Amino acid sequence: MKVKIITKWSAIRLGIFISVLMLTGVIGGCMMISMPGNSYAGPPVPFSDEEMRMSAALKSDVEYIAGTIGPRNFLNYGNLVLCADFIEKSFKDAGYGPSRMDYVAEESLISSWRGAPKNDSLIYSNIEVELKGTKYPDEIIIVGAHYDSPPVDGCRAANDNGSGIAATLELAKAFAGKQQERTLRFVAFANEEPPYFWTPGMGSLVYAKSCKEKKENIVGMFSLETIGYYSDDEGSQNYPYPMNYFYPSSGNFIAFVSDISSRSLLKKSVRAFRENTKFPSEGAALPGLVPGVGWSDHWSFWQMGYPGVMVTDTATFRYPYYHTSKDDPERLDYDKMARVVKGMELVLKDLANDK
Repeated sequence: MKVKIITKWSAIRLGIFISVLMLTGVIGGCMMISMPGNSYAGPPVPFSDEEMRMSAALKSDVEYIAGTIGPRNFLNYGNLVLCADFIEKSFKDAGYGPSRMDYVAEESLISSWRGAPKNDSLIYSNIEVELKGTKYPDEIIIVGAHYDSPPVDGCRAANDNGSGIAATLELAKAFAGKQQERTLRFVAFANEEPPYFWTPGMGSLVYAKSCKEKKENIVGMFSLETIGYYSDDEGSQNYPYPMNYFYPSSGNFIAFVSDISSRSLLKKSVRAFRENTKFPSEGAALPGLVPGVGWSDHWSFWQMGYPGVMVTDTATFRYPYYHTSKDDPERLDYDKMARVVKGMELVLKDLANDK
């Protein structure tokens, strides 16, 4: 009888433990995918004159970066330099005084690639401009994107990541001469793509390490990564399992993605976007090991303990021309991209002046 009583209560305790575990999982899952506000689901809203001007500017920049310059990486080093020069000139034309962080990456990373030059002859550059905050100058918000292309034959990388660089330039232009309470910094990074991805040669990691060494207080980093492709077609959107059970199957939204530790920044960003922008949006704070979550320059800032969010059209989970020779300027929807960029302008304005 005693054994039966112990067994009975053990089973009850086990049941309670499993129930609590499942409830904890549900609550944790809700915390990861539950976002403030609602994604816009109404009819398309006409584009404003400002958005149309922005659309034309974004298209012009992407066509120059991906069309005129083309592939730009360690295999096309001259083009990479041309792109860096274009970014620097664009910052200057907007009224900033840009600065470069030059570095040399480890030669062994590219030594096995056919046609790769000696690494000691390659100087890579991160390019930055800054708008100093008036009230909280030591609290820094970074907006950045990488300007290199993947080492794929013929890949002009219009969406990955000409779109992100064009958006960064347009946002810098939008804030030029307009001081905010917190410091805004706009940065173009080298070497996000293989073989430098997630290595010490990754431009954003070099940059984030420098921020840490200088004890800079980065309160938020936004990585603009592949943001120009949208589709209303059913089944045009894919996800890593099990996210397919929770998000739309049409790729007509912009996604805000972070790791768990950055969820506060993520939620503030999603709330500000949804309050100000009539465009579909989704957000998720997920473990960094989930495929795709750390696949851009925000990952580098996570490594240094800084909060970071990726803003993306989800790249490989939607864009059929990802890392192919067909990633061309004509694939992108510049009007919708402009609405996303305008929305990000309002997000940054909100965060830079949030008391």
